[in-house]
Amino acid sequence: MIEILRKYFQEGNPRSILAKKHIMGSLFVRVASICISLVLVPLTISYVNPSRYGIWLVLSSVVGWVSFFDIGFTNGLRNRFAEAKAKGDDELARIYVSTAYVFLGTLFGILLALLLVVNHFLDWGALLNITSAAEEQVSTVAAIILSYFCLLFVLRIVNTLLTADQKPALSSLLDMLGQLISLCVIYVLTRVDSGSLMHLTLALCLPTIVVLLLASFFLYRSTCSAYAPSFRLARREYVKDIMGLGVKFFIPNVACIIQYQTTSFLIAHYFDVTQVTAYNIAFKYFGVLQMVFTIVTTPLWSSVTDSYNRGDEAWIKHVVNKYLYVLLAFVAAAVVMLVSSGTIYDLWIGKNKLHVAFNISLFCCLFVITGMFANIFVSVINGIGALKIQFISSLITPVLFILLSLFFIQKLGTGVEGILMASIFSNVFGVVIAPIQYYQVFIGKSAAKVWYA
Repeated sequence: MIEILRKYFQEGNPRSILAKKHIMGSLFVRVASICISLVLVPLTISYVNPSRYGIWLVLSSVVGWVSFFDIGFTNGLRNRFAEAKAKGDDELARIYVSTAYVFLGTLFGILLALLLVVNHFLDWGALLNITSAAEEQVSTVAAIILSYFCLLFVLRIVNTLLTADQKPALSSLLDMLGQLISLCVIYVLTRVDSGSLMHLTLALCLPTIVVLLLASFFLYRSTCSAYAPSFRLARREYVKDIMGLGVKFFIPNVACIIQYQTTSFLIAHYFDVTQVTAYNIAFKYFGVLQMVFTIVTTPLWSSVTDSYNRGDEAWIKHVVNKYLYVLLAFVAAAVVMLVSSGTIYDLWIGKNKLHVAFNISLFCCLFVITGMFANIFVSVINGIGALKIQFISSLITPVLFILLSLFFIQKLGTGVEGILMASIFSNVFGVVIAPIQYYQVFIGKSAAKVWYA
């Protein structure tokens, strides 16, 4: 057994060896992260209540729209950094990193100031269907979450760097540490506090910020010292270079944000915040599969970028076939999870604490399965930077999602599951177009330029 493991991790293509090691490392970290997340949900609900927890979920989703203003910049950085590394140009890689910190720091600093002013005038009570008594606290909580998200976009550049450098395990470790500290803080709060939305927000936000600050400080003085950001190395002309690729990611990112972040808001607005909690429980349950699958696919994007730039397309086709076989096992696991979902919810959250309708579980299950399938091909397309078709299709996706959601809710009278159906049907690029594009580029060897643009 030891000899088999040694061969598995030490023999083969260098990219495959590196990917295997980081997949295994990420697996251990993500398993810990999943366990923490699963414990955190019932603990948090117990600390506040399903309604307040639903408010937190909706606020964090709505504030997540702040990521629009990233304009795909970090994804552009990820590819540009990987390209510079593949060419052995560490100085250029460092310039990209330095430019990213200065640009995003300035952008989100200005944005935060403007959003805090807007937040002061928002009627959160009407938006979220909550009582006026809770509205003042919600406004303050929203301000904290806004500050958290804006800081997060700047501080997570180090995660982008680690992922682009094919070290996703280390990036995942940083996220896990933030979760672990949050879990410990909330556990203490359950013992000494009566349940405060404000305290919950601080417990969930501050640890992640502290971990990223400390990680950046130590990493840029040790293993990542060759790419340590410097204000003097930031170049305005390189913003355009990163942005040229990053903007191609922008509209697809907008489509994803509207689909994922708007779901909680739509549920709260048309139903109630308790239903947001029920949806979140089901999504986290099946999301365990998606998280594990993401561990396996995380190295794919940067590995494809490296391989494609070196002309090694055979490796890309080989690894995609492997991922499709792995997906079959995940689909089987999803079916087992769906059948046993009711029992698991009772064990996890507690009997009679919160009802999660079977239809919500069913469509969350289908959403995760189709998402995992799409993830394989979208990672490849992103890795080679052929984003024109994705860009165009993403102009349609957000509109399709909103229209389908409203049609299912208002015309067909569906419940929360209508919004989930809209999410599945609107994922046209990932489920249909991306696999076709992959085939045309790597199998059919199409001469049409549109597939490579």
